[in-house]
Amino acid sequence: MNGNRILIVGAGIGGLTAAIALRRQQFDVELIERDRDWSVYGVGILQQANVIRAMADLGVVDDYLTAGFGFDRLEIYVPDGTRVATLPSPKLTDAYPANVGIGRPALHKVLGDRAIGAGARVRLGVTATSIDDDGQVVRVRFSDGTFGDYAAVVGADGLYSETRRAIFPDSPTPEFTGQSVWRYNFDRPRDMDCLRVFQGPMGIGLVPLSERQMYMYLTTPEPGNPRYAKSGLAAAMRAKLTTAPATLQHLVGRITDDEAVVYRPLEWVFLSGDWHKGRVVLLGDAVHATTPHLGQGAGMAIEDGLVLADELSRHASHEDAFAAYRERRFERCKYIVERSKAVGDGQIGKGPLVDNAIASREMFKVISAPI
Repeated sequence: MNGNRILIVGAGIGGLTAAIALRRQQFDVELIERDRDWSVYGVGILQQANVIRAMADLGVVDDYLTAGFGFDRLEIYVPDGTRVATLPSPKLTDAYPANVGIGRPALHKVLGDRAIGAGARVRLGVTATSIDDDGQVVRVRFSDGTFGDYAAVVGADGLYSETRRAIFPDSPTPEFTGQSVWRYNFDRPRDMDCLRVFQGPMGIGLVPLSERQMYMYLTTPEPGNPRYAKSGLAAAMRAKLTTAPATLQHLVGRITDDEAVVYRPLEWVFLSGDWHKGRVVLLGDAVHATTPHLGQGAGMAIEDGLVLADELSRHASHEDAFAAYRERRFERCKYIVERSKAVGDGQIGKGPLVDNAIASREMFKVISAPI
């Protein structure tokens, strides 16, 4: 691509991955992040074989695995707590586990440290107040009064992306699915060494995160998209779990800290048209935000960063690079968004109930293909 200086708007998982991948291709990379504390909420994330493969490609897999908990199987339980299936999780890299549970702060640190160590510059507490693409260069004015000229701008600024709104003012806005997710961390017993999924109208799962920690996620129907006050949030989560299997009730009683409960309405968005305009391109949740039912939201953003850097290194024209990037990513990301939403719709009666074991097998066939 003509020009070497790239601005990434948003220093989350997708933005940091793109920064690492772009630095490996010798691009001059700057990131801006609106959160001056550069913080992430303190629960975990489940990542599968395609992410482990991507981390190996990025050269960060050893630090990544040290920070998380690897495992090679999935257990499926019916609503009464009976285990009905144990599914081996196929690997995509023989030397590494098939799945990893990792705390979001730990993942953020691994990626942030590597991006900075690779030479990317990170500016915190800064937003882009204007993006002016004249066809030759993108001039960006920042909230601190400074400005900069760039060969390209990458919008990695999440579900409510201001970059998306700037270049595509008529694009779809995020849509609430009718469900929300609750998350809470616990001490991990030694025998909790894989993902456990409990089927039913409320999706419940347990995910190991480290030698000492695991987390529970709970998806619930939330008609009208209610908002819960922070005060009393732990009691609200416990109330949602009164019908949880008896085997989980010992955990329910430990949900006591309002500040430790992470509650998020589930929303999605997918851009079916262009993913770029001129020299400005989108990645991750800014262009294909999904629900967590297949555990692939962050994975798709991570893969985006690798593919975008690869295509920018291959093409002299940013237009050709961005078009090739979308071509490689479109169907894969569309599948994840649509199938994840279908799982959630089935849980709340908006569609047919989806069998988790079948959905997991089908999803793996898709994500195992090269990116």
